[in-house]
Amino acid sequence: MAKEENPNLALRIQVESGGCHGFQYSMSLMTLPLDSELAHAADSLPLSDDDVVFQFTPDETVAAGGTAVAAAAITPGVPKIVLDSSSLDFLKGSKVDFVMELIGSEFKIADNPLATSSCGCGASFDIKM
Repeated sequence: MAKEENPNLALRIQVESGGCHGFQYSMSLMTLPLDSELAHAADSLPLSDDDVVFQFTPDETVAAGGTAVAAAAITPGVPKIVLDSSSLDFLKGSKVDFVMELIGSEFKIADNPLATSSCGCGASFDIKM
């Protein structure tokens, strides 16, 4: 958000069929449409009815460090993740991590309790059926 000078930036995570293990993670940055000006921004995408927005809360009672919020309660400048309901079903209990390595930095999904195996790069996975 600071680098892009956009306090309404969010990380959208989706699970799609494909990849070498059946399912793959797709991540992109999006601008949340929080007011009428942003709704017309080129990189602003509307939230669909099945999207869930999680935003960081420093409250220690929230185990994962995030809580689902209604669109009206989204706070600019606070880290946010957007998931559609079907992707959320595949990712419940997972962790989102930001890793910095010599070859670059990226967000990764870690500790997905539904994944039985994953590829070496971690972008594709199988699930327990």
